[in-house]
Amino acid sequence: MLFRGWGESVDGPWPDAATVVDHVGVPHLVVTRHALVRRLLTDPETFRPDNALDAVTPIPVAALRVLAGHRFRLPPTLANNASASHPEIRAIVAEALHPDRVAAQQPWLTGLVRERVTRLAAALAAGEPVDLYAGLAADLPLLVLARLVELPDAPVGAVKDFARAALELFWAPVDETRQLALAAEVGRFHTVLRAFATTGGGLAARLRAAGHSPDVVVGALFFLLVAGQETTSQFLTLLLHRLAGEPAVRAGLRAGDIPVADVVEEGLRLEPPIVTWRRVATVDTTLGDAEVPAGTSIVAWLARAGRDPAVVAAPGEFRPGQRGSRRHLAFGAGPHRCVGAQLARMEAAVVVAEAAPLLDGVTVVRPPWCPDNLTFRMPDAFVVRRT
Repeated sequence: MLFRGWGESVDGPWPDAATVVDHVGVPHLVVTRHALVRRLLTDPETFRPDNALDAVTPIPVAALRVLAGHRFRLPPTLANNASASHPEIRAIVAEALHPDRVAAQQPWLTGLVRERVTRLAAALAAGEPVDLYAGLAADLPLLVLARLVELPDAPVGAVKDFARAALELFWAPVDETRQLALAAEVGRFHTVLRAFATTGGGLAARLRAAGHSPDVVVGALFFLLVAGQETTSQFLTLLLHRLAGEPAVRAGLRAGDIPVADVVEEGLRLEPPIVTWRRVATVDTTLGDAEVPAGTSIVAWLARAGRDPAVVAAPGEFRPGQRGSRRHLAFGAGPHRCVGAQLARMEAAVVVAEAAPLLDGVTVVRPPWCPDNLTFRMPDAFVVRRT
């Protein structure tokens, strides 16, 4: 892998732009400064998103055959689409995730989170360890998304397994044996999406009515199920873990001195679930002092940009409401900025407001562990016990 985009690496010394060679020998230009990352994301003519979904580890022929057997295809739809079709596809998806529709889900979500928090609090009071990922955060974003966007009738576990397999297959350093297993997992659910794309209602029906092919419908659903819910469950877990080590922030929340929204934004800045994103240069250009030939693969280090001292007063400290806190690039920027940003913010606000008290007086038994991955953190658990 190029580097770990979080932890010690994100706070270490880095130039504004540096060429790094990945685990298969491919060079990439890593861009670290906020201003350069923002320019990269907001200039789609010079820096196209064509490589956004390219596999970090080249997929071998055997795994490609597995995917082909499931008729797997990912045409440009959202994150990797620089064509004229992108604005219309994005507008249809954005309407499904309109802020008014998102806000209407808040009372239901609050009730669900309160039920879960009550059960978890009782378990903690009884001296039991609890996993705040599995017991609270893992499936919440998927359940909300299902209420906003009609999804295939599939078990929650199957959707989660598919989403995590896709994140690993396309963005992680994996060996061929693992790639075969991941291709089978992704391919199986892709078959479910393909069937749903031809008959499903909601978003799928609106895309079909606009004249888009089943492949485009599948591509949009594929990306929503990965970026529209999996990343949010990761963020909820990472944010709760961060808050476990921030007693002053929790005290401010209890007293009403620190707004929940400020906590969410500072969490997005310091603990983003998506730490990098990719672009490819279309022409010879420059980024800072770096010469960028056409065809260069560029890695926008979103997590590092959120800690740029030119933007944030105290880059490494969790200070909700501080200068620059809301200027993070956790949702990207420009024409491909995350269309579900308001949905993620609403979900995180509910979880912080309702679940932060669970962290008072607990010991972290098992912090979230995140596997090697260029772009996604993918925490697997967060276990605490009452002290």
